[in-house]
Amino acid sequence: MKKPAAKKSNTPEVLNGIPDIRRFFHKNETPLYFISATNFNMLGADEWIKGFKFISHIECFDGEHPNVFSPKEEIPHDDFTGIEDINNYLLQHPEVQDYINIRKKGKTVGKAMFLMFDEETEKLAKKLGLEIMFPPAKMRTMMDNKVNTNRLAEKAGVACVPYVLSKVENYAHLSEVSKKLGKDLVIQTPFGDSGHTTFFITNEEEFKKHEEEIIKEDEVKIMKRINCKGSAIEACVTRHGTIVAPLMTELVGFKEMTPYKGGWCGNEIYPDAFTPQIRKKAAKYTQLFGDQLRKEGYKGYFELDFLIDQDNGEIYLGELNPRVTGASSITNHAVFALADAPLFIFHILEWMGVEYNLNVNEINKRWAKQENLDGWSQLIIKHTEDTIEYISEAPRSGIWKMFDNGHIQYDRMDSHRRAVESESEAFFLHISKKGDYLYEGADMGIIVSRGRMMTDDFKLNKRAKNWIKAIRGQYVSHLIEDKRERVALTGSLTK
Repeated sequence: MKKPAAKKSNTPEVLNGIPDIRRFFHKNETPLYFISATNFNMLGADEWIKGFKFISHIECFDGEHPNVFSPKEEIPHDDFTGIEDINNYLLQHPEVQDYINIRKKGKTVGKAMFLMFDEETEKLAKKLGLEIMFPPAKMRTMMDNKVNTNRLAEKAGVACVPYVLSKVENYAHLSEVSKKLGKDLVIQTPFGDSGHTTFFITNEEEFKKHEEEIIKEDEVKIMKRINCKGSAIEACVTRHGTIVAPLMTELVGFKEMTPYKGGWCGNEIYPDAFTPQIRKKAAKYTQLFGDQLRKEGYKGYFELDFLIDQDNGEIYLGELNPRVTGASSITNHAVFALADAPLFIFHILEWMGVEYNLNVNEINKRWAKQENLDGWSQLIIKHTEDTIEYISEAPRSGIWKMFDNGHIQYDRMDSHRRAVESESEAFFLHISKKGDYLYEGADMGIIVSRGRMMTDDFKLNKRAKNWIKAIRGQYVSHLIEDKRERVALTGSLTK
């Protein structure tokens, strides 16, 4: 006798733990995108998620990456003033719109992530039928404000460097409002990019150099200057708690890579980079901050910069980045992430409309074990001279090999840093390429390699200097003297 066909259950699927989550994304049918100037911040996402594509303004792989789409024809646009403008340009580009429409699944247009976006981006995405996989731009802007970050930290119970928040009218006024902090100060304006708007002030002469930028703000953050080393930690607010990745070192202000004294220019991740006490406190602060973000209505990926005081061993919150960041590639390709799932998987999961169960405490315990870390470094190389130069030759993206004499040679095309086999190899991602212009602060490219690029006292080691010199040597450019040839300048495309 023939058995009756089993009835299809109307009960939505519930994903139970990491294996189910991994399977869910390997079978994904929803078109997913990372739309930005480059695909750097989400490198590797296409390997974890079926149907994940990058829509990039800059074609870092010169057409050789199978999952990167970049419009071929440039359409008229205003000068770009930031990554938000670039993303808005992409969403209005006919080639991008056609690409998104072709990839629709029935009536489902898809979902998109952005490094940076604004209210205009939201309108353009909605018009195309794209859902943005991040909280609203208005919320992100409020949280991205360095002044508001300290207010959130106070609510969360997370320690900050001694500070005051105030309007500054002139140097005398600054001295008055900050007298409890001493004369050696660090001032941050509410919004800034990789050190552009962090000012180190010890006297009126130094204040005068940045006076216009400081006094125009309604409120700035004024901090006591401490003898500190930078660190970074990435995390993800989920419905089941805050998942916290390991603490990384930060490379800041190295003149070989950035023209900005407080400018971020790379990261390292490796076992026992910090004492157990520092690691434990950083993880605790990150969870507290994540819990506060959830109370504020935020969910998903975020990053915190921590400052470690070298005089008393205390750890203080530096700033919040409510998004994926320039450190995300380091976080998401380390052994702990590959063994479970990258942090961006948990972020995207929150926006997929599926129920899931997850033991966040177990993940955090595993990721805190130092044996689950391997050693990697990345260097973000900017043009450091106050010049405008036209690039006639640039190094290709892919794997480069260094020889004993410091000479480097292009070895092979690869889009993944895991292809780096030893410390004599590095993955290079070019951002500035042939036909582009270099200007002070322009991103030239990113070097990623196994092992360390700093000494224990946070100085660049010889290998780092050799790689920076060698990659710079692959660029050939000439000065632009005619001001009419100068191009509109944007900020960092990575952080």
